[in-house]
This record gives sequence, C-alpha cells and structure tokens, in this order.
Amino acid sequence: MRRADRLFQIIQILRRPSRRPMTAEAIAGELETSKRTVYRDIAHLIGQRVPIRGEAGTGYRLDKGYDMPPLMLTPDEIEAAMLGAQWVAGRADPVLARAAEDLIAKIAATVPERLRPYVMEPASSAPPSWNTPPDGLDLARARAQIHAGRKILFGYRDEQGRPSRRTVWPVAIGYFQAVRILAAWCELRQDFRAFRTDRIKDVEFLDDRYPERPVVLRAKWRRQLALKRRAEMAAERAPP
Repeated sequence: MRRADRLFQIIQILRRPSRRPMTAEAIAGELETSKRTVYRDIAHLIGQRVPIRGEAGTGYRLDKGYDMPPLMLTPDEIEAAMLGAQWVAGRADPVLARAAEDLIAKIAATVPERLRPYVMEPASSAPPSWNTPPDGLDLARARAQIHAGRKILFGYRDEQGRPSRRTVWPVAIGYFQAVRILAAWCELRQDFRAFRTDRIKDVEFLDDRYPERPVVLRAKWRRQLALKRRAEMAAERAPP
C-alpha cells in the first residue's frame, strides 16, 4: 500500500464512531503493517495539522469537525456504497429509492476516472424486491416525524385481523426483504412495538411532541432489542 493511501486509511479508521481510542496495534492489524509504521504515519499526520489526539499505549482519536473531502473513496468503499444504494433503490419507498439513484449518479460524477468502473460496473449487486405490499402511510413524512420527535396516530390490524387505534412515538423504519415495519413506543401497550406498514391505515401525523428526546428513545429501543436478542440466544443454548 502506498504511503498516501495508508495515511488516508488511518484517517478513515479514526473517523469511525467509537467510544474508545483506536490503538496503533489495532490500526496496524487492519492495514497489515507494523505498529512502528503506524506511529510514524500518525506523527506525520499530526505534523500536517491533522487534529489527532492520544499517545502510544492508550490509543488515538480524531477530533470532530476535521474537514476531509468525503468522496475520497477507495474501490471497496465504492462497492459498498453501490451495493447499499442498489438495495435501497430496489426495496425502499419511492422517495428513498430516488435518493439512492441520485447518490449513484453523484458518486459517478465525483470519483476519478480510474474509479468510475467501480460505479458503473460494480462486482456486487442487489436484485430488486418483488411483490412488496403497499405501505399504509407516507414513509417520507414518517421519517420527518421521527427526526422531529412527533407522534403518529393510525388504525392497525394485527396478523389475526383485529383492529385497534394506536398513538405511537416513532423511532425507526425497518426495511426487510418482503415487508417494511415502523418501530415505535406504543401508548396503548406502554411498550415498544413493530408495526407492519402495509397493515397501517387512516394515518394522522400529529404536531404533539413525545416527552423523550428522539435520541434517548432510540437508545432505549436498541437496548431492549439487545436484551431480547441475548435472551433468545440463551434460550437456544439451554439444554432441552
């Protein structure tokens, strides 16, 4: 790997969201080089005023706000972006599907000529989904409600066809192979629930804000998912 590429990769590694500093050993392992080389490269980056904090033995962080051109992409990153964009274009709602197509066009127009084949003829592909049932709510507006921390009111029929009226605090939209779901805190059940979007009807996007901050509510939802998954794994390991 050329030194310029290695320096770029070190910055990319340090840009990843992480609660812990990244050690030189971990960086060297990912880049398949020596710790001594990593130490020299980090010293060079600091000398070039890249805002890296830390020291040998404890690890390194990149300060927030460092301005690096976001489309300095590697071939593998382009393949990942294309695969994700293809998946979204073939499975998401129309607004996100169009955004994915626009993203592909922007990447193709921005990357150097030598990398353009990775955009136009990627080695990986995601086939479109077929027979996805239509959504019962506007997913673009639902995403806006999630970001704003506002409630949604709708009618719902469960898998047995039983109707109910729900006021929810939406936290995420899940895109699966054949269906889409709205994950939310349900005021009726006083717990998190997953609602299939094709079973939702008579939607009202309310101006009412829910009492939790969206980021806090989403963290609680993720913790519950993790606890549920650990419980399922423990049950699978339990002797019959």
